[in-house]
Amino acid sequence: MIKKGIILAGGRGTRMSPLTKAVNKQLLPIYDKPLIYYPLSVLMLAGIKNILIIVNKGQLNQFKKILSDGKRFGVKINYIEQKSPRGLPDAFILGEKFIGQDNVALILGDNFFYGQSLTYKLKNCVKIKTGCKILIHPVKKPELYGVAEVNKKNKKVMNIKEKPKKSKSFMAITGLYFFDNKVSQLSKMLKPSKRKELEIVDLLNKYRKKNKLSYEHLGRGGAWLDTGSIDDFYNTSAFVSALENRQGLKIACLEEIALSNGWINKNQIKQAINFYGNCLYSKYLEKIIK
Repeated sequence: MIKKGIILAGGRGTRMSPLTKAVNKQLLPIYDKPLIYYPLSVLMLAGIKNILIIVNKGQLNQFKKILSDGKRFGVKINYIEQKSPRGLPDAFILGEKFIGQDNVALILGDNFFYGQSLTYKLKNCVKIKTGCKILIHPVKKPELYGVAEVNKKNKKVMNIKEKPKKSKSFMAITGLYFFDNKVSQLSKMLKPSKRKELEIVDLLNKYRKKNKLSYEHLGRGGAWLDTGSIDDFYNTSAFVSALENRQGLKIACLEEIALSNGWINKNQIKQAINFYGNCLYSKYLEKIIK
């Protein structure tokens, strides 16, 4: 059972410059909440309470100002500053001490997930004991993503192609991964690519070659959005706005998830309302405790 999770919230955010010159992308708003709330909510829905957030050097206090140590959400949040981006697997090298003897999940700080069966699928993924499990989702343009060719009978990944010009598969590898305890050791064995970064595809292939790379399908009713560009960022914000205003329910309300999980009580919700002040988010929290 995976009880620890890492959010990779560093990176240069160059595709969203000049917005990201002063503020980390994960602190920009997706509708009425900072982007970091969404990947954090995914880990919380999976039942993960021990979380490490990797941030850029010099931006630690910005994250602590909104998230603190996580007590407001019934979780424990630790932080590590990253001197410079070295690729996704570097998260497991930087976080080796945090991971310890446990299995771990990794989610990219700019990825958005939504779906009716999402919580069920997440709780199935954290049951992993050995190997690695990825979450895949169909896309219209596989040439823009890392793509997995899978065996539906045994739920194994047979091949991985990075941004293929031609592909039999339309299943993109999302930014959510579940690894066994060997991940730090394997990450340290990787060599930098032509981009001078450690590549997540190379790490996944180490598991695949040992027949230990499996997958969970997010499904047709689910949504996975990468908020890496300006257009994708605001499309995601519009998606959240439309759903929340139609349903009257919030996506990624961390206090609501924590209350549902039994991690906090109604008095702590009241404290959160005081923390946020008079805003739409607070009014939603008031509805919850009524």
